[in-house]
Amino acid sequence: MLYTKYNHEEVEQDKYEMWNKKGYFRCDPNSNKKPYCIVLPPPNVTGKLHLGHAWDVALQDIIIRYKRMEGYDCLWLPGMDHAAIATEAKVVKRVKEEQNLNKHELGREKFLEECWRWTNEHSDIIRKQWAKLGISLDYSKERFTLDEQIAKAVKKVFVDYYNKGLIYRGEKIINWDPAAETALSNEEVIYSEEKSAFYHLKYMIEGTNEYLDVATTRPETLFGDTAVAVNEKDERYQKYIGKNVVLPIMNKLIPIITDEHADMEKGTGVVNVKPMWPQSKNIVTRNNLAFC
Repeated sequence: MLYTKYNHEEVEQDKYEMWNKKGYFRCDPNSNKKPYCIVLPPPNVTGKLHLGHAWDVALQDIIIRYKRMEGYDCLWLPGMDHAAIATEAKVVKRVKEEQNLNKHELGREKFLEECWRWTNEHSDIIRKQWAKLGISLDYSKERFTLDEQIAKAVKKVFVDYYNKGLIYRGEKIINWDPAAETALSNEEVIYSEEKSAFYHLKYMIEGTNEYLDVATTRPETLFGDTAVAVNEKDERYQKYIGKNVVLPIMNKLIPIITDEHADMEKGTGVVNVKPMWPQSKNIVTRNNLAFC
């Protein structure tokens, strides 16, 4: 049939499969050419690619093809991310809809099977979308973030960073998902301004019947308190500077310190101090501490 207009379906039909079969996009580790590599930011297997992905990979495809024409031996490494918590939420929802079970009733092994079923289904969808875009990935080296080699590499890097003192383990207030019963990163939290009560907590001065009145909208965070701060210019509290208070419920002694961020005009002028926690407009941070 003779077309009077450009027919992309006819022109593109089987072309991508042919390119891959002939290995046009494969790199050669033994090549004498200068190497050039791009690691494709792995899309999450929680769904399908969107316009943002298409824009992103189109730019990378332009770069990698240009470098091939310049004579480089190029590797554009494809991969996908397991997106642990997000994927778990999707699988939990599907198991509930299909089997009317929660993950605990299903059991660990069966739940993992469902996770891999979800991953395989969406991996195929994403690969078909990549094929439609015609991007020049080296599928012979495709990786998944739960692959054994990748997991070992990640563990090694974390251990190396820890041994070099570049990262550390420590107690810190975190975002907590009460449904999934797991920690969440800041990127997975949607912040909203809410009206709440103002609570007054008595922090007893060690060995006395006196106390400091800590006013806060977040009493549940007291478990992470490492000190209470007052402004050194605040005459009300100067006699307490350097002493200790008893942390309520925990019955732990923490020091009374001074800091300019303790606002004498706000609340009672006494603020509780804790390790850095998720960012909020109501928190002033300084030296890895949070003043609430």
